[in-house]
This record gives sequence, C-alpha cells and structure tokens, in this order.
Amino acid sequence: MSTPTHSVSVAGAIYDESADSFLVIQRRDNGEWQLPGGVLELDETIEEGVIREVLEETGVVVKPVKLTGVYKNMIRKIVSLVFLCEVVSGDLQINDEAQKVEWMAAVRVPEMMSEAFAVRLLDAISDNTPVIRTNDGTNLI
Repeated sequence: MSTPTHSVSVAGAIYDESADSFLVIQRRDNGEWQLPGGVLELDETIEEGVIREVLEETGVVVKPVKLTGVYKNMIRKIVSLVFLCEVVSGDLQINDEAQKVEWMAAVRVPEMMSEAFAVRLLDAISDNTPVIRTNDGTNLI
C-alpha cells in the first residue's frame, strides 16, 4: 500500500459587508483571480498560516473568525481550509505573487473567478458553513 501524500493550504475569505465585496488577488504566475492563501508550513498553526499568507499576498493583517469550508483539489491533491477573516490593519500592496490586490464586488466573483475558487468566497458568507467540496482545480466535481 502506498503512502498517501497531500498538501494542505489555507486561505482567507475577507469580506466587507458594507460594500458587499471580497479582498482578492490576481496571481502573477497565471493571471487568475483568487482569494489570498497558500501552503501551510510544517512549523506553524493553521491560524498562523492564514495570517501569514494573507499578509504576504495582500499587505493586510487579518484575524481568522471561523472555518467556512474544506476543499480538495483531486488533480493536485491539495486540501484547502478557508476561513472567514476580519481585517485588523495594513494597506493593500502588490508583491511577487500578486500583480493586483483589490476589493471585488461579490456579484462579480462568479464571472471573474473559476468555479472552484468563486465558491470558496460565496460559501464564506453563506449560512450553511462549513462546507466540504471537491474540485478539479477549475470546476466543482
């Protein structure tokens, strides 16, 4: 029997209720719009990982509020944990990973992001969280 290998990622769904918008990044490597996040490091807690990834990719310090979903990319073998987060401080900034960082109106999310990523943001503001979903990297399966 082979040893299973998975990668664990964490992401922050940062929602501004007053503007009905999400903080998103446009990735520099592929131009796709996504929520900020990345691979959890072995020596950090899940919450520390969310805070670090959001800060690295957006310039904003957040506080994770609640787990809103668990998502598995069946192709890349990545399990992603998404947390609804509140902004604590900071200013938006681009970096090596994000060519754009902006607040995107929630109504634009489904048209600007692949289904596999858009659903993570929309799930975060749903009353039915946390959810568990699988995807192929682009679409839900």
